[in-house]
Amino acid sequence: MSTEAKIEIDRLMVSTSPHIRCDESISKIMWSVNAALAPAALFSVYNFGMPALFNLVLCIVVAVATEYLILKWQDKPMVINDGSAFLTGLLLAMNIPANLPWYMPLAGSIFAIAVAKHTMGGLGFNIFNPALIGRAFILASWPIAMTTWPISKDMVGKVDGLTSATPLGILKQQGYQKLVEHFGDHATMYKSLFLGARPGSMGETSAILLLLGGIYLIYKGYIKWQVPVIMIATVGVLTAAFGGDPLVHMMSGGLILGAFYMATDMVTIPITTKGQIIFAVGAGALTVLIRLQGGYPEGVCYAILLMNCVTPLIDRLVRPVKYGARR
Repeated sequence: MSTEAKIEIDRLMVSTSPHIRCDESISKIMWSVNAALAPAALFSVYNFGMPALFNLVLCIVVAVATEYLILKWQDKPMVINDGSAFLTGLLLAMNIPANLPWYMPLAGSIFAIAVAKHTMGGLGFNIFNPALIGRAFILASWPIAMTTWPISKDMVGKVDGLTSATPLGILKQQGYQKLVEHFGDHATMYKSLFLGARPGSMGETSAILLLLGGIYLIYKGYIKWQVPVIMIATVGVLTAAFGGDPLVHMMSGGLILGAFYMATDMVTIPITTKGQIIFAVGAGALTVLIRLQGGYPEGVCYAILLMNCVTPLIDRLVRPVKYGARR
């Protein structure tokens, strides 16, 4: 039988679903997200020094070890090389200050894996993003430590002391003019926010590196562009509507990190594109509400977690109607 004839026969073979296959896997997707985050993570080490490296390694090792012990205790297959626990630890580390004492990220990593992930059933069953739950746990337990930010390498000698407020903190407490004065002028402020020469959580400072990683994930088809773009745009539009500087709010805090790498979590967001758009608008609106009217200067973490709560409802509301049936 010729090769051409064999190919034609293979095309006519009937098998069980799924009928459309690809070479992607959970492991490949997870490690690709880890790779997309790597430049911003490495920049945090450059920006904040050895404490950042220590907490990065600590969060990742503890997250992976916790997953290993839980799977061993439950007598489940030891699938710890899929990159999901590594990603949870990496994201948690990127959402905390670099100078956090070692026992805090350790506790947060255990909580993220043991409670937020495995009490829900493990990978694919968690209703909340585990890294954000870990961050929320640390913030609730040690609020002062979680709001004490080390100065970046480029700011040494330019400000007094070893710690400084984040741009959103200055904006919240002292106003927009004080924020501009903190950087010197508008151009320097925007440049610092874009490149990362500012205080903040380890992985949220460099907007350009986070954007490049996010664009890579969109190019590979691992995330849809609608979620991050609409969430960030919603923050910009609403901030401008309330008289704020949209560029400052779009580049400050954990918005870009959250929009590209956590709001797009395929487990905790709606299934359909329409549902994901609703999710993104809601997360952006809640971020602005918390930033402008809430007690915290930052609102991305809680905005995404709150929208995770309503993901099942959104899926139900936008569920496609069966052919011939009424909604």
